Amino acid sequence: MPAINQENIENKDSTRNEKTTISVVGCGRIGILHACLLTEAGFRVICVDNDRALAERVSKGNVPFLKQEVEPILRRGLESGRLKVSCVLEGEAVQSGTILVTTPAMAIEKGRVDYSNIEKTLNRLGSRIQKDTLIIVASVVGVGVTESILKEALESASGFKVGVDFYFAYSPVPFPEEQTLKSLANRKRIIAACDKVSLERASNVVGAITKAALVKSLNLKAAEAAVLFEAAHRNVNLALAHEFALFCEKTGVDYLTVQSLLSSDINAFFQPTLNSGSGKDALCMLMEDAENQNVKLKISRASLELNKETIKHGVSLVQEALKSCGKSIRRAKIVILGISQTKNTADVPKGLLKDFVEMLEKKGAKPSFYDPYLTRKTRNHETAPVEESLTETMEGTDCIVIFTGHDQFKRLNLRKIKLLAKIPAAIVDLEGILDPAKVEAEGFIYRGLGRGVWKK
Repeated sequence: MPAINQENIENKDSTRNEKTTISVVGCGRIGILHACLLTEAGFRVICVDNDRALAERVSKGNVPFLKQEVEPILRRGLESGRLKVSCVLEGEAVQSGTILVTTPAMAIEKGRVDYSNIEKTLNRLGSRIQKDTLIIVASVVGVGVTESILKEALESASGFKVGVDFYFAYSPVPFPEEQTLKSLANRKRIIAACDKVSLERASNVVGAITKAALVKSLNLKAAEAAVLFEAAHRNVNLALAHEFALFCEKTGVDYLTVQSLLSSDINAFFQPTLNSGSGKDALCMLMEDAENQNVKLKISRASLELNKETIKHGVSLVQEALKSCGKSIRRAKIVILGISQTKNTADVPKGLLKDFVEMLEKKGAKPSFYDPYLTRKTRNHETAPVEESLTETMEGTDCIVIFTGHDQFKRLNLRKIKLLAKIPAAIVDLEGILDPAKVEAEGFIYRGLGRGVWKK
């Protein structure tokens, strides 16, 4: 957890009275992570979500993500009274001096972006807020949206003017689906506003929960573009990594060995994984903005399409590995090891898991799941039941797929697994955590993203 910076959170003048209560609108991942950090930093926090069932779960200290690290903080805050949860966006929630909005914009059909939920949230807030309230939007949005839609919604509903009657800032969190308490606390945060008072008040709040430096700007459009460019940059680099990985597989080269030999100033060569869904909504926002301006972002669009192909390639590796075992994927028992979004913790399943499993099942495979962090007590998702015992899960398996690279899987007892599996059997390492030579030395067929070093 970040150390509390008293200089940031103590009241220094009449414009810096954020210390008492902060309302967080949205009990999703980003909302709850902010609520935890703010509570630990000494603020009183009110979490608000109009989903009554979600609010009730959170009020009991239960969340589906990052359970080991988040739930103890939630329960500590609830028990002490420093944290409250409500499903009503009125009363005490809108009377607090600061309101942090985490309602997300959503990419919908054909890459279009829907801002209606966040706009509705701000309309409701605007009709209820008091003068001098500070509103910070932490959701990622397209270029120009903060001023043309969000700010306008607040001013229209309230009858107030930003920078005069109330204060408004933008502090987005890129890649929200993969954030943890640690990553959010250590992330360099952009703070943008159209007036200096809003900028400084928002900086005091966000700075109290952030170890990294704040990047302040009075240019909202530039701040919006910076987040979208970051998402595009990562997607392009992932696409490049996937292209190189495929090349390595075909030419008998180990991508990870190549990566280790690269010059230290080349830091853009990512390890290929099936986690390419990250930042998709932000990239769709950028595509839509470019289309509206009649600009063709050819490289960004190509990367989006190429990254969609990685999941198909992962299924192809499974099919090819089984073929090398003399088996068909049809009716094959496939054990998927690790489904958690975050390594070594109980988190929601990876975003691409559902598509991956559906592709396997369409080919007739029978997948089962094991994740040491998602037991009956900790899991909360719709995927097929996660097995409780690794040993029982491995019995009669034809293929093992490492989907999330938990540290435990780096130490798999391959000799014991060999006795349980239906030999010949395959191991498909989609996280690059096993040594191909050691796997094949134990008699397994090995396949992995970019690991063109198998001999069987």
